Amino acid sequence: MKPSIKASKKSSKKPSEKPNIIYIFADQWRKQAVGFMGEDPVITPNMDLFAEQSLVFNHALSCTPLCSPHRAALMTGKYPQSNGVYTNCKIGADVMLSPDEVCVGDALKSAGYQTGYIGKWHLDLPEVNLCDEPVSGARDWDAFTPPGPKRHGFDFWYSYGAYDHHMEPHYWRDTPEMIQVDQWSLEHETGIALEYIRSKSDNSEPFALFVSWNPPHSPFELVPDVYKEIYKDKELSLRPNVSSERLAAHTGEPFESGDEALQRYTRDYFAAVSGMDEQFGRIWQEVQQLGISENTLIVLTSDHGELMGSHGLMAKHSWHEESIGIPCLMNWTGTIQKGSTDLLFNSVDIMPTLLGLAEIPVPDTVEGLDLSSHILGNSNAEVPSAFICAFPGRKEAIENFTASGLDNRQYGWRGIRTSQYTYIVHKGYVPGAEVERLLYDHEQDPYQLNPRVIKDAQEDELVMALEAELKSWLRRTNDSFDL
Repeated sequence: MKPSIKASKKSSKKPSEKPNIIYIFADQWRKQAVGFMGEDPVITPNMDLFAEQSLVFNHALSCTPLCSPHRAALMTGKYPQSNGVYTNCKIGADVMLSPDEVCVGDALKSAGYQTGYIGKWHLDLPEVNLCDEPVSGARDWDAFTPPGPKRHGFDFWYSYGAYDHHMEPHYWRDTPEMIQVDQWSLEHETGIALEYIRSKSDNSEPFALFVSWNPPHSPFELVPDVYKEIYKDKELSLRPNVSSERLAAHTGEPFESGDEALQRYTRDYFAAVSGMDEQFGRIWQEVQQLGISENTLIVLTSDHGELMGSHGLMAKHSWHEESIGIPCLMNWTGTIQKGSTDLLFNSVDIMPTLLGLAEIPVPDTVEGLDLSSHILGNSNAEVPSAFICAFPGRKEAIENFTASGLDNRQYGWRGIRTSQYTYIVHKGYVPGAEVERLLYDHEQDPYQLNPRVIKDAQEDELVMALEAELKSWLRRTNDSFDL
C-alpha cells in the first residue's frame, strides 16, 4: 500500500503536440472516500500523493448520478434529455447510447489518436432484451458490443456491458467469445492497461486509453482479503448524516442490527477503494518509469457516488453530496499546475474539456463547457451553477406513468448546484406525488441535515433567483419538466 513512484527514465519518444490521455474512472466512488479529502477514514496513499502533484477539483459532479446516464454524458458531452440515456441500460428498458452520437472516442480517433477502452461500458442494450440465448453468453444487463459504430471510435476493446461479479469477471474483445477470468477485476484490468500503455509509449501518434473500473460498486464484499485486512475489526466513524433507522424505514425492512451492517458494508467499500489505490499506483508508476509523464494527461475520477446510509439511503440517484459528488484529479506534468479549484465541473463538461486540452475542435453537438483554458491557467472561468437531474427509470415506475397517460421523463427531480447551494424540485417517482422544493446551504449545513422546505417559489429573493436559474437550465436542455 505504500506509494513508491520511481524516478522517470528518459523516453526516446519526442513529445507529441497532443498529449496522451489516460482517463480512469471507478464506479460508485464518492468524493469523500479518499484520504486527502479528510472526510472518510479510508487509506489511499498513492492517490494522496498524486493529489499533491495534481489539480484537484473540489466540486466535480455527476449530472445524473447513475451509471449509464453519467457514462453517456461523459461520452457525448450532452445531458440525458438530449442523448436519450436517462436511466441504466437494462432489462425491460430500450435505452442505449445511439451509434449516431458523436462521442469523445470518435473525436479522438478522427484527430489521429490511438484509442482504447478497458472495463465496464454499460451503454449498450442488454442482449437478453433482443434474444433469450445470446451467442456471446451475456446475461442480465450485460452485452457484447461488436466492432463498429457502437464502440464510438475505440479501436482496442477489452470490455463488457454490466456484470458485478468482481472476483470472476469476464470480457470481450472483437468476437462474441467470452474471456473468463479468475482474478479481481481491478487488478486484471490494470494489467491489461499497463500492457496497452507500454505498447503505445514509443509510438509517434498519441494514445487515449479509458479505463473503467467497476469496484467499489456493490456487492461490496467482493474484494480481495488483503484489502479487507486493512479494516478488519475496525470501528469506523460513519458520517453524521448516516441513519440505519431511516434506512430501515426507507426500505421497509429491518436493517439487521443497527449500524452493524453499515459498518460491514463501509469496511468492504473502503477496502475496495484501498485496493483501487494500489492499482492506480501501478499505472501512475508506469507512466513515470516510461518517461512519458510530461506528455500524458492522467485523469482519475468516478461516475457517481455512494450514499452508504447517508440520509437513510444506499447507492446513488439522489441529489445529496454523497451521491452527486465525485473525485476528480488531473495531472499533466509541466502543463497543468498542481493545486485545487472550486470550479463547478459537471459530467457533460468532461468530453469538451478533454478535447480542449488536446486542442481538438469540440463538436457542435456538445452541450457541456470546454474549461480547458481555465485548467491551463489561461483564463478564469465563472460557472454560476451546474444542472443536476434524475428520472423515474425502474420498469414498474415507467409502467405506472404510462398507465396514467404520463411521460415518466417529465418526473423525478431537477436541480442546480452552486458553490454554496443545492436547490431541488422533486416531483416524485410515482404519479400524483406531492411536489417538494428543498434548499440546502452547504456553508451552514455541510451534511445536508436540515434542508429548508420551500412552500412558495416566491418566498424571497434567493429562492426566486435559484428558481429562475433552474428554469433557465430547463429551457437550455429542452427539458419538459414542469416547475
